Amino acid sequence: MFTHIVLFKAKEPTKENLEFLRKTLLLMEGNIKELKELEVGVDAIRSDRSYDVAIITRFDSKEDYLAYDVNEFHVEKVKKVIGPYLEGSKTIDF
Repeated sequence: MFTHIVLFKAKEPTKENLEFLRKTLLLMEGNIKELKELEVGVDAIRSDRSYDVAIITRFDSKEDYLAYDVNEFHVEKVKKVIGPYLEGSKTIDF
């Protein structure tokens, strides 16, 4: 199992924007064959250290993750759509 986690920082972390980000990220479920598990969460603590939204994705292999990363749905319907809402992100892959 290969796990990819991303933490997102929103430019304007309003309730509406965070819900938009959450729903857009969830669109990947069932639309990308390599994606085996998807979990999306919005931060509930809101501390100085907090990021706003997180995703946990799981794949059968690193190669499946690499295919997901360039998948047209992922790039066109998710990355390009949420990009303008984001200030930054951090990832970890293992």
